[in-house]
Amino acid sequence: VLRVYKAAVQQTLDILFLPEGREFLTSTDAVSRDSADRTIIAWDFQSAAKISNQIFHERYTCPSLTLHPKESTFVAQTNGNYMALFSAQRPYRINKKKRYEGHKVEGFAVGCEFSPDGTLLVTGSSDGKVFFYNYHTARIIRTLSAHKEACVSAIFHPVLPSLLATCDWAGEIKIWQ
Repeated sequence: VLRVYKAAVQQTLDILFLPEGREFLTSTDAVSRDSADRTIIAWDFQSAAKISNQIFHERYTCPSLTLHPKESTFVAQTNGNYMALFSAQRPYRINKKKRYEGHKVEGFAVGCEFSPDGTLLVTGSSDGKVFFYNYHTARIIRTLSAHKEACVSAIFHPVLPSLLATCDWAGEIKIWQ
């Protein structure tokens, strides 16, 4: 073990290294009726210090974080049935004009990911569907009825970007082209 980072929260849901690796983000389940601080925490990699715990102010957990492959932005999947877009540079501001809505999370740890070229954002849904969003417009451009159970992950193949892997809550994995 090289370093230990203490968030003083119940559990960490996801970790996302920012470009150049000097900082990283964690998402937690530290949400209450009155407060949403510590939902997303920014950390300094070298010192283990918290940079910010006031990045996301809505009262939803964020089970998944994903970094845009070409721009300095990241997306947080929320349990509020939308994905929020943020700057990946301090002070990590949320883009209040752009939300990716239409899919359902409903308490599942649903993942999200950008296509390798950054033009698409894909996510699963608790109703078993897969949603493809145009990154720039935040509009749904396609849905797939992929699974009978909640689709908890959808991920592009790193070498063959026309392939997509999905999996559901029951353990079924499918490859799509």
